[in-house]
Amino acid sequence: MGRTPSFIVALVCVLFLSLSNAPELARASNSASAFVQNVIFSNRIVIFSKSYCPYCRSAKRLFSELHEQPYVVELDLRDDGSQIQYVLLDLVGRRTVPQVFVNGKHIGGSDDLRAAAASGKLENLLAAS
Repeated sequence: MGRTPSFIVALVCVLFLSLSNAPELARASNSASAFVQNVIFSNRIVIFSKSYCPYCRSAKRLFSELHEQPYVVELDLRDDGSQIQYVLLDLVGRRTVPQVFVNGKHIGGSDDLRAAAASGKLENLLAAS
């Protein structure tokens, strides 16, 4: 009888440890997902941001110039910020910031927001509420 190769034993150990943490990881992911969905659909304007990001500051400034008050989620100031970024990746295909939503509709990042403002699309979305 041969011995089980050590890499198989190591693989089984890694899989066991991964699976033992799976419920906690799923719970954390579900909680971040629920948070994101709740924020997007409970607020007229939402910006997922990082406090030090110049593109995020630009997005916030644009709404300030429009006399609008967005709900801002500063991901770098939250313990679950990176989980929220992965939820955004699943939701909109990007994990970069800012990510802007108006009336539940994804606008995009800073350049997308500026383009929507220039084209009148942003004004129409804001008026629709």
